[in-house]
Amino acid sequence: MAEERIRQALLYENLGDKVQCHTCERLCLIPEGELGFCASRKNIDGQLYTLEYGDISSISANPIEKKPFFHFYPGTKALTIGSWSCNFTCPWCQNYDISKSPHNIGTGQYISPATFIELVGQYHCQGTSVSFNEPTMLFEYSLDIFNLARDRGYYNTYVTNGYMTEQALKMLVAHGLKAMNIDIKGEAEVVKRFCTADVSIVWRNATLAKERGVWVELTTLVIPGVNDTEAGLSRMAQRIKRELGVDTPWHITGYYPAYKFRNELYIPPTSVSTLEKARDLGKAEELKFVYVGNVPGHPYENTYCPKCNQSLIERYGFSITKYNIGPDKRCPYCGEAIPIIMEPQVPSTKKIG
Repeated sequence: MAEERIRQALLYENLGDKVQCHTCERLCLIPEGELGFCASRKNIDGQLYTLEYGDISSISANPIEKKPFFHFYPGTKALTIGSWSCNFTCPWCQNYDISKSPHNIGTGQYISPATFIELVGQYHCQGTSVSFNEPTMLFEYSLDIFNLARDRGYYNTYVTNGYMTEQALKMLVAHGLKAMNIDIKGEAEVVKRFCTADVSIVWRNATLAKERGVWVELTTLVIPGVNDTEAGLSRMAQRIKRELGVDTPWHITGYYPAYKFRNELYIPPTSVSTLEKARDLGKAEELKFVYVGNVPGHPYENTYCPKCNQSLIERYGFSITKYNIGPDKRCPYCGEAIPIIMEPQVPSTKKIG
């Protein structure tokens, strides 16, 4: 029923004839009867409501490597869900069919939190992931599924543009968020021009998440003529080193034409040589784990020891073909400590009432 998807929002302020949403940093001021920027929240009689609680556009059991997470429970699967809409305006959106379809809000499959957690077990997954579109759109729902997942021994992850408010991020962590892959779309001017957002907020949230014990990996979709200059990529690598540390994995991912960049604003795919150069620039700034993505079989998909350069984890696409790190989380060749989350997951069999 449609009313199941309409729930009072948790983070907002009543300002007389308007309400201000405090879920993401757009901080929309929404008049009575109107929607916020993302169209997923509405002012109804002076109170803010989410319109897509449990309104699922997509669900699948994905390898955690697909998120991508390469240092967080490698080889496991996460039951992944998405809904509709986004709070960014990226003209290259790779999931535009759901992210750019706010008119579809309310038309997805309703899945209650309890049902979703039962599906995690049925699909033999070890955790959850809110992804596909911007997961902050499912903020209230995320809190509820994270609570249940944590009780069952599952991990919880977000694949996000990182534009939630500090209050929203702190609540996600308090309810069991364990890992975030945050999309760093470019430097300030790129993010302002194409995403109509302030990239400093994304960096702030990445730092805050790490400070609160969340495992953080970063992804940059490298787009020709947009964010592919050597100077810009080097500055991004320097900022990762400075603000998050050299152990932070950085995924340099190949772009394919989509949404507005497929037709009226066509930009060709990223060349493999550009991705390789970007990886080399990251390594030159002393980042230990820089990966090339969307190029299945490329050697830069693999994890190498940052000290002796021996191959430790080899991948083909989203599959692990070799795993050579022991429970001590050290390189078996030189003893170098490898930052990786790999403790065993033993989900309970407790039923959810």
